[in-house]
Amino acid sequence: MKERFLLLIIISGLTVFIYIFQNYTSWGLGILVILMGLYSLFANIATKFKARKALGKPVQHNENYKPFVSIMVPAHNEESVITNTIETILNLDYPNFEVIVIDDRSTDNTAYVIKNLEKQYPNKVKSLIRKHGAFPGKSAVLNDALIIAKGEAILVFDADATMESDFLTKLVYELEPKDVGAVQARKIVRNKDVNILTKCQNNEMTMDTYFQVTRDAVKGAVELRGNGELIKRTALDDIGGWNNFTITDDLDMSTRLHIKGWDVRFCKDTVVYEEGIMYLFPLYRQRRRWLEGTIRRYLEYFWDILTSKKMSMRVRLDMIAYISEFIMPAWFFIEIAILLAKIIIKDAPAYILLSSVIMGAIIGLGFMIACRYALRKYDNFTRTDALIQSILTATYLLIIWFPLVLFIAFKILFMKKDMNWGKTAHGLIMHEHAIQRAKEKIKQAKDELKKLLKK
Repeated sequence: MKERFLLLIIISGLTVFIYIFQNYTSWGLGILVILMGLYSLFANIATKFKARKALGKPVQHNENYKPFVSIMVPAHNEESVITNTIETILNLDYPNFEVIVIDDRSTDNTAYVIKNLEKQYPNKVKSLIRKHGAFPGKSAVLNDALIIAKGEAILVFDADATMESDFLTKLVYELEPKDVGAVQARKIVRNKDVNILTKCQNNEMTMDTYFQVTRDAVKGAVELRGNGELIKRTALDDIGGWNNFTITDDLDMSTRLHIKGWDVRFCKDTVVYEEGIMYLFPLYRQRRRWLEGTIRRYLEYFWDILTSKKMSMRVRLDMIAYISEFIMPAWFFIEIAILLAKIIIKDAPAYILLSSVIMGAIIGLGFMIACRYALRKYDNFTRTDALIQSILTATYLLIIWFPLVLFIAFKILFMKKDMNWGKTAHGLIMHEHAIQRAKEKIKQAKDELKKLLKK
């Protein structure tokens, strides 16, 4: 109810403002865009300064900092991928860790597979099988596992995650400072070359890497991303663990850590690989959950963000700057709706839409430039490839995110809150590879048969 009431006030206030100052609202949106551009420029300068400083005086890691780590892997209907993920985790070269694999009310053979993994690796793997009547959601899963976890730090992986053997060794050093509560690794889509959707998802993650790096450089509100997040046990205890009533455990936790004064870091040189979604409607379900969780946590913690005495001013300003990402599309939609009403009802000339359309194009161009820069810097794309991919990704973001902003606003205002996870199906790429291998074997057999017939 609080979230609904606050969103209603924001939308109503913005609508009244735009209606009263409709002849000047494009200027207001322009000023907002300029302020975001200036902040982006400041963040980029800070990033370059940090990189140059690191070249002159490399950061010295404490080789003796080796806390015991509990690695948690929640799994719901993940029988096709969970074995590969756990065996990859067991190859980590870090000396002090345990693996807790949680079956969350699966209806396939996931629980059976997990139990077998525990028998196969009794000194490293623990299984936790949740009852079918257990409270739903990833947060509840992780809270249940936290009860039996022994670690001084908690590392969370998705059930489809893969990583290099030095993943934890490199990531754990970032957690040592007393004020650091959590660290997030960079995410890369493992099957990015399957189709346009998976390619755009990876480009989106690369752009997120760019934003996270700049936020880290200004010591801003870096966010956890669920897969490949390492959290200090004392920080977890300080915020009371995961929030069972959120659909985005990572974003909710990030905000609560910042409110409590904990620093969250981003490690771009440590990578976790995950499976991208190959089909449009499952992708919409996943992004719907992400966007709804993002907006709801800002609404839920709005007052705490404004009044927290432990949150630094730079984190607060950085968080406000990123909240404007959601204000801009709302502003744009409301402005267009009011102008269209004037054209239809008052027979106003259609060219009054021009300034709003131009401003929308400028906003889209800004994201395209950011994407191109990120692809050049972090994925080493050529200038031409980076430009083509940034145009594709900007179009993808327009198609995916803009309709969802309207839907989520409508849902929060008029529909009942639910705990629908928007479960993502994993293992599809493995099935695709199996089919491809089968086709190759059939082709080889045909070729061999042709050779025999010729003889």
